[in-house]
Amino acid sequence: MTTEPGPARSSTPPVPPSSVPGASAKGTLVIAGRGNRHHEVVVVGGGNAGISLAARLRRYGVRDIAVVEPSGRHLFQPLFSHIGGGTAEAAEAVRAQASVMPDGVTWIQDSAADIRPETNAVVLASGSEVTYGHVVVCPGLQLDWHKVPGLAEAMNSPYASSNYVYELASKTWNLLKELRSGTAVFTMPSGPVKCGGASQKPMYLACDYWRQQGVLDQIRVVLVVPTATVYGVPGVDEELNRKINEYGVELRCNSEVVAVDAEGRTVRVHDSQADRTESLAYDVLHAVPPQSAPDWLKATSLPAKGESGGFVEVDPETLRHTRYPNVWSLGDAAGTRNSKAGAALRKQTTVLAKNLKAVLRGGEPKSKYNGYSACPFTVSRSTVVFAEFDDQYRPMPTLPKIHVAKERRSTWILERDLFPGIYWNLILKGRA
Repeated sequence: MTTEPGPARSSTPPVPPSSVPGASAKGTLVIAGRGNRHHEVVVVGGGNAGISLAARLRRYGVRDIAVVEPSGRHLFQPLFSHIGGGTAEAAEAVRAQASVMPDGVTWIQDSAADIRPETNAVVLASGSEVTYGHVVVCPGLQLDWHKVPGLAEAMNSPYASSNYVYELASKTWNLLKELRSGTAVFTMPSGPVKCGGASQKPMYLACDYWRQQGVLDQIRVVLVVPTATVYGVPGVDEELNRKINEYGVELRCNSEVVAVDAEGRTVRVHDSQADRTESLAYDVLHAVPPQSAPDWLKATSLPAKGESGGFVEVDPETLRHTRYPNVWSLGDAAGTRNSKAGAALRKQTTVLAKNLKAVLRGGEPKSKYNGYSACPFTVSRSTVVFAEFDDQYRPMPTLPKIHVAKERRSTWILERDLFPGIYWNLILKGRA
C-alpha cells in the first residue's frame, strides 16, 4: 500500500489515465469496496510486497485472492533516490496500479481500517467488511512528519525536501542542482525506516555533481545519522567513509534532528553520545521523517503487546503470526529483525508464498527467511557500493568471490539500468 504524504505534500504529478478508479488490467476485477465479500486469501497492501506475493501465489495455484489497495498508481520507490539526485526522471517510477495487478486477482480499491482476527475480517474505510481464510498484512510504513517539530513545515518551504515522497523527489533535485554555495544538511531518523541507506544516496549524487560543476569546495555538506557508524556493515562503512572523506562531508554519528525552524532555516541536532544539542543553519535540507506502521494497524491486536512501532508480530523465519495461524505479514510492516528494504522483501515473498501454499494444502510452513537484506549506495553518478547483510548487519554476500561491497561501475549498471526492468517485468509478476 502506498503511503501518501500528509502536510508536507507538494503538487501531485498527473496520474496516468489508465490508473483512474475502475480501470483494470485484463483478467482483474476491480470493485469499489462496497458490500461484504469473502476470499480465500486477502492481501492488505498493493505495493511491492502485496503485488509480488499475489502474483507468486497465483503461480502456485491459489485462485481466490483479493488485494486491498486504494491508490490508482503504483510507485517504484528505489528510483526516488535517483530522481532526487538527478539520474532518473519522475515518470520512470510510476505506473497505473491496474497495469501491475496480477491477472485473476480481485482488486478492492479501498483502504483497510481494521483487521479483526477473531472474526477473520478486514474492515474497509467504506464501512464494509472482507472476510478471509488467510490474510497477509503488508501496508507499508507511514511517514511520521509530526514527530519532529517543524519538519512538515520545512517540506512546504522552498529550501527543504525529501526523496521519501514521490512528489518531493523532483523538488530535491531542483534544490540540489541549483546550490552553488552554502550548507546542505542530510538527515536520517532513528528507528525502523524503509531502505535506510536511501537517506544518503542523494547526498553522494549531489556531491559528485557539485564536484563536476567546480563548486563542491564552496558547499558545506553535513550528514546526520543516528547510528554509531555511517551505516553499520563492516566493509561497507569503510567504503562509504572513503567517499565521505573524498567529498569533504562532515559526518555526525549518534545524532538526530529533533526540531526544524523552517522560517529561520535551522535544524536542532542532538548528539546522544555526548548528550548535547546544537543548531545548524542550512541552505538546503534533505530530511527523512521518522516512520512506523500505519496508525490503524497499531490499534489492532496484531502487533506484539507493548510494541510501539505497530509492526505485525510474526515468526521472523516463517512470517506467520505467532498467535493467529491464518495471519501472515511481510515487508516493512512485518515485525522482523532485518533492515527494511526491497531486497529483503524479495526473499520474504518466496518464503511466505511457499509456506502459505503448504498450509492451504494441509501442511506446515517449512520455508525460512534468513534475514537477508541489501542496499545499493549510489556513491557517485556512475558507481555503486552494494551492501548485502543479515539481520545483525553482518556481511552476507550472494557471490562471496565478487566484492560488490567495493565501489563499482558494474553494480551501478545493475542497480540503475537493469533493476527497474527486473522490478516491473519479473518481481511484480512473481518470477524473481
